[in-house]
Amino acid sequence: MSSSKRQSNGRSPLVNPQRQITSFFSKTTSPSPSPSPSPTFSKLNPNKLIHNTNPNPSSQRSPSKSPTTPSPFQHKRNKPRLVIGENPSPPPSSTPATTKSHGEEVLEKRISVYWPLDKVWYEGYVKYFDKECNKHLIQYDDGEEELLDLGKEKIEWIQGSVTGFKRLRRGSSLAFKKVVIEDDEELEGVEENTDRESDSSDDDWDKKSEKEQFSEDEEVDLVDEQEEKMLRGKKRKADGGGKKIKSGGELVKGGFKVSVMEPMKDLEIEKVSDFDKALVGDSSERFSAREAEKLCFLGPDRHDAKRRRPGDANYDPRTLYLPSDFLKSLSGGQRQWWEFKSKHMDKVVFFKMGKFYELFEMDAHIGVKELDLQYMKGGQPHCGFPEKNFSMNVEKLARKGYRVLVVEQTETPEQMELRRKEKGSKDKVVKREICAIVTKGTLTEGELLSANPDALYLMAITESNRTLASQNAERIFGVCVIDVATSRIILGQVGDDFDCSALCCLLSELRPVEIIKPANMLSPEAERAIMRHTRNPLVNELAPLSEFWDAEKTVKEIKTIYKCMSNQSASALSSRADSHGFNSLAEEDELSFLPDVLSELVKSGENGSLALSALGGTLYYLKQAFLDETLLRFATFELLPCSGFGDFARKPYMVLDAAALENLEIFENSRNGDSAGTLYAQLNHCVTAFGKRLLKTWLARPLYNSGLIKERQDAVAGIRGVNLPFALEFRKALSRLADMERLLSRIYASSEANGRNAKKVVLYEDAAKKQLQEFISALRGCELMAEACSSLGVILDNTDSRQLHHMLTYGKGLPNIVSSLKHFKDAFDWVEANNSGRIMPHEGADVEYDNSCKKIKEIESSLTKHLKEQRKSLGDTSIAYVTVGKEAYLLELPESLSGLVPQDYELRSSKKGFFRYWTPSIKKLLGELSQAESEKESALKSILQRLIGQFCEHHNKWRQLVSTTAELDVLISLAISNDFYEGPTCRPVILDSSSSNEVPCLSAKSLGHPVLRSDSLGKGAFVPNDITIGGSGNASFILLTGPNMGGKSTLLRQVCLAVILAQLGADVPAESFKLSPVDQIFVRMGARDHIMAGQSTFLTELSETALMLSSATCNSLVVLDELGRGTSTSDGQAIAESVLEHFVDKVKCRGMFSTHYHRLAVDYKKDPRVFLCHMACQVGNQIGGVEEVTFLYRLTPGACPKSYGVNVARLAGLPHSVLEKAAAKSTEFEALYGFRNKEFKEELSIYYYANKVMVFIQDLIGGATTLSCQSEENGVSYLYELQHRARLLTQQN
Repeated sequence: MSSSKRQSNGRSPLVNPQRQITSFFSKTTSPSPSPSPSPTFSKLNPNKLIHNTNPNPSSQRSPSKSPTTPSPFQHKRNKPRLVIGENPSPPPSSTPATTKSHGEEVLEKRISVYWPLDKVWYEGYVKYFDKECNKHLIQYDDGEEELLDLGKEKIEWIQGSVTGFKRLRRGSSLAFKKVVIEDDEELEGVEENTDRESDSSDDDWDKKSEKEQFSEDEEVDLVDEQEEKMLRGKKRKADGGGKKIKSGGELVKGGFKVSVMEPMKDLEIEKVSDFDKALVGDSSERFSAREAEKLCFLGPDRHDAKRRRPGDANYDPRTLYLPSDFLKSLSGGQRQWWEFKSKHMDKVVFFKMGKFYELFEMDAHIGVKELDLQYMKGGQPHCGFPEKNFSMNVEKLARKGYRVLVVEQTETPEQMELRRKEKGSKDKVVKREICAIVTKGTLTEGELLSANPDALYLMAITESNRTLASQNAERIFGVCVIDVATSRIILGQVGDDFDCSALCCLLSELRPVEIIKPANMLSPEAERAIMRHTRNPLVNELAPLSEFWDAEKTVKEIKTIYKCMSNQSASALSSRADSHGFNSLAEEDELSFLPDVLSELVKSGENGSLALSALGGTLYYLKQAFLDETLLRFATFELLPCSGFGDFARKPYMVLDAAALENLEIFENSRNGDSAGTLYAQLNHCVTAFGKRLLKTWLARPLYNSGLIKERQDAVAGIRGVNLPFALEFRKALSRLADMERLLSRIYASSEANGRNAKKVVLYEDAAKKQLQEFISALRGCELMAEACSSLGVILDNTDSRQLHHMLTYGKGLPNIVSSLKHFKDAFDWVEANNSGRIMPHEGADVEYDNSCKKIKEIESSLTKHLKEQRKSLGDTSIAYVTVGKEAYLLELPESLSGLVPQDYELRSSKKGFFRYWTPSIKKLLGELSQAESEKESALKSILQRLIGQFCEHHNKWRQLVSTTAELDVLISLAISNDFYEGPTCRPVILDSSSSNEVPCLSAKSLGHPVLRSDSLGKGAFVPNDITIGGSGNASFILLTGPNMGGKSTLLRQVCLAVILAQLGADVPAESFKLSPVDQIFVRMGARDHIMAGQSTFLTELSETALMLSSATCNSLVVLDELGRGTSTSDGQAIAESVLEHFVDKVKCRGMFSTHYHRLAVDYKKDPRVFLCHMACQVGNQIGGVEEVTFLYRLTPGACPKSYGVNVARLAGLPHSVLEKAAAKSTEFEALYGFRNKEFKEELSIYYYANKVMVFIQDLIGGATTLSCQSEENGVSYLYELQHRARLLTQQN
């Protein structure tokens, strides 16, 4: 191998190619005829290192200079590549400082070594002495190691002890000390004993390195574009990509012995987890100075792609204008990266180079901060990670709110060279294309996604303030909600009020992780609703019409997509018609290709235009992420459930608005937003991820139709009793089942090569094996679900539930998939394929494979027949076929028959006494055999895609099986949830509310708390209560008073949650529970503001109350907790009384109204429509003027005259002096305001008297025990005391 000589400064054969990794982004300025080849080991003498020199040293190209400032993790300048010389000698300018011979006495000493090429001293320490070659191993402070003859080097000794330099290793929890060896492909004797921790080489690409020489001007850019070579033959030290001895031993080569990769077990690893910390000191100075000089166009005066500035109309911050002089200064690779980045400035670019994804410039800072990657050496921010870590890292960034642009290689260097030759192109950069855009809402796989069953919804919202004749609303919203991971699409168009109550309800229920909206088109109220009722979603603003399509453009696009799908496969279309509700193809209508939901929206005209527009915005967004056609192909469409406006009689669900979901803590608690302590957590005993998601859907929309509620109750009851053991076996069988809903969606998506799965994408991980394992997992999951559902069918003998009979009967709720599963079971060995990563189909499983195998057998049969003919022709039965090396079917003849061999026989080889020939027939048959084997191998490679295609043809059955399994899982969860309550449970009696004459009622006896688990408090600690609201002869409203902390708010939540449980079809913790179905629960409790939405506490309180007043019906349940407390007493009391009067007189609904305005109790004392109650308490003796109150938590008829707030102050620990003054002030206020009302004064006196009588009776009962334990004298005294107290009570009465 000839090469130009590169100046050697006497360095060791150990080299570090680190700066070659970043040379892709380093513009070479001086041309060179050819790149310096990598040093090679002589095959004649493997122990000697040989370098081919160039007789003309002046023609060599100097290495690029090191950056002027160090890397963030190396405080010295980068060392250039070194080359290997046979007789190393320093250049004239680098004369050794001393010729003294050093030995083991200098071990562990600090040393400074002069590098003449860099003209810089590098510090390190002497680590090891090799006596055989009389050289010392120097470890530099940046972790690099080098074997030197100190007598021939320019060195200086440094005073001080050896300090460990902590070197970070990316992608691992361990740090490694390692020596990097360049061109490891040439270490033939070592390669077989080594293994890659993070293999970045590509042997196939290496073969191209010597095949073509380029002219001088072409060479400059080609060196920049050798990213594949940088990432294969050279090691990435920051990523731990070096070789390591499998046995953990040492590498011995060329007379030196060094450790290749030794784990530093005791070394503490430093992590850069904060961006500010990552850019401090030298690194901050380096990067900021470089960016100020070279990237000044990124400053405040930046322009978008159309050269508009910030503040200009239609300025697009997602794009960037690149100055022409900057583009001219870039290499081909740099230009390619900036072309992608300048069009996607709002995204982090994962740029594929060989087996690594690289992050450059501003993206590198994010990689270091968020992914714990490490900067590469050089002046440019740059980091990366291997392909195998893609899924983990893209999910991390997406969940943190970043948009990730995935740029993949779509050709190899070999393909690039072929393209250059065919087209005469001078392009020296491999082709790359955008293959995916990953965000919070478009995640389809990942470890965190697998561990979290909650749906990640992507929601598109558009708005119109035009009032339609068919909708009585102040504004109209079009909504499209998509769960990309399960291909579920929910569409709807709803009328809403001024405060966007319906939108708030939807946002609170779904909590979308990503929002898509037309830029500057939503009203301020809608924007505030999004801000209030979401949890930091990623918000995408699309340009109206061009990006956020209108209904007309959307319909045109979806028609094109579905027509294309139907043309691709008519059989697939008919299969989809069964499950997706496609219209009959007999209709000669252009809408016949669309799913029913889309067809209905298109036909509805103006009433569906906004919903279609929202779908259009979503499709445009997903199109950029290469998910639009993949999603639509197997999507399930649903209409958005009614959100609270319109005729309740036609609605099957109870409405829980945003206030109800939050105040009742259905899904999230108020402490930290977690599910602990919520109704969902209480009921969630599901064992499948898709069951958990279905339970959330049921909880958000409890049933309203009494018939449907009773059917579900029958199903829950049918699982209990004698059937419960079978249900528990069902749960046990499914406990380790994968998330089949998401898994099936991924299988469907993989049926069509698209995006990152496209055939042209160059991937190095075994993607086919992963896809096969997922496919086998899906098959096993479907088999497991089918077997579990079949086994559960035995319960049908012991139940009359129509729902269970429907779900567990084949051909109805349970699809008959036995034949389909048998087809795949017989097709190949699942266990063998899962282990090997390759399908070997059984006979009859695949036509293409069977045909190729049949053809091979026919050819082999012809060869056998030909052998028999040759034996007969030559008269020797010993003639046989033999295989020598790669040559098969050689006809081996004894030497004695050589004279009989025809002339057209081709002699291929011989051995003593035998000759081997190919006949013309054999050569022809071997050609056919080679072709047939090639066809067989091709059939094997594509068989997985064909099997997946066959699997997808039955997607309706698989989805129905998952749906049935999920429903059974939830029903079993509801059935066993009553075991977790304290006290008795009952099946609620649901009254038919169809008769308009019947008064809606709610009645409970010994009602416990639905969210209180039996292990939460001590047994009997919670006080159950009887409650009756509505019904014949009963008041429809309860006015609730009582002391602070007496349990009023708890009782209100308790009743609401019990109603939800009853209409969910579950049991209620009570001895008995009777209910007329509730169409909507309105809840106003708690004090909170929405400061980001510009609403104070009191305004928030009244806004929620306003919604109740305008939307409640006679079948609603209204719960108001201390309304009016956010303002003055007079105003608050006036508002409270007016609201209560409206509900009692006009709405006539069921409700509970807790208050501390005791005047209300007086006003409604004689109103039969309002029942006065209070939470009972016991008032003890005053201590220093402060009353001591004992809470009894018992719902008691009558009003409580006081709130005993001073008692709560005492419990809170206020100073006693403050308490005494507060008690005195309270008495003074009561004298001024409370006792002016004579009736109220009498009420208070009666209340005090009743309390005293209660205390006396308790003491009298307890006296029996006291007397038995005391002497006769003490007993008589105690009786006299009781007698005296009784006389006083009689006198007071």
